[in-house]
Amino acid sequence: MNIALGTIPFGTAVDEKDTFAILDRFIEAGGTMLDTANCYPFWVPGCTGDESELAIGSWLAARGNRDRIFLSTKTGARPTVPGDDTLASAEGLSAASIGKAIEGSLRRLRTDYIDVYWSHIEDRSVPLEETLGAFDDLARQGRIRSVGASNLATWRAERARNLSAARGWLPYTCLQLRHTYLRPRPLTRLAESGHALATDETLDYVRAEPDVTLWAYNTLMAGAYTRSDRPIPDIYQHPGTARRLAVLSEVAAEVGATPNQVVLAWLLADGHVPIVGVSTMAQLEEALGAADVRLDDELRARLDAAC
Repeated sequence: MNIALGTIPFGTAVDEKDTFAILDRFIEAGGTMLDTANCYPFWVPGCTGDESELAIGSWLAARGNRDRIFLSTKTGARPTVPGDDTLASAEGLSAASIGKAIEGSLRRLRTDYIDVYWSHIEDRSVPLEETLGAFDDLARQGRIRSVGASNLATWRAERARNLSAARGWLPYTCLQLRHTYLRPRPLTRLAESGHALATDETLDYVRAEPDVTLWAYNTLMAGAYTRSDRPIPDIYQHPGTARRLAVLSEVAAEVGATPNQVVLAWLLADGHVPIVGVSTMAQLEEALGAADVRLDDELRARLDAAC
């Protein structure tokens, strides 16, 4: 199953008992991919950013199943000033910061390697060569298996991959960006600092590069597809959204699925890895059901054509 479980609330909004139950059910259903970061959820009052990794590490130690898990974590966005809930004091992507960050993540996660290690935010104050060289050093040490870039512009990703190819370094093979079925208004700015949207150029790039995979986050827009108390974000407020939502509802009814499940199935059909953050077992079960939704070529064409 190519769905990644987002783990931001684990260890905070979701206590240890429920965290363990959700993770157990995810693995039982065939899931393997866990996505976290060395700063989740630093923006919540009273939190340090250790919490999500600590919760996952406790579960891995209790279950003894590290070899069954594809573990994803990130570096670059952790605040260096205690209590800072912005990116103003983010650790960044210098070689020294990356070396310090991996030590902390490995310790909290109780593992000796990370399957995919991400640059969490863009840091133009540091040369790409320094960041990429630091990641390659970690790979040579056996501490990471692959490397990805989150919230990075497509042209910067291509430049980074070319640099890695020229130096014989481990290249970025994963991109993590906000992406969902609804299409944003062109040239809109996201309210969330540090987040970046997958663009048409990104999607074209991923299609053209068989070794690059898009991990999509904010796929279900915090429940906005199905919950009346969660409004559609402002960046999607345009006439095309109503038409796209109508087709989404029609297809969901035809295949006997929820709109959320169709969104996830649509992403999966395009070869992407949707990241789904859950805080309840019911949310997890709905997400797991997306793996059984089959969208044939006609249904996918209808979904794609709505605008």
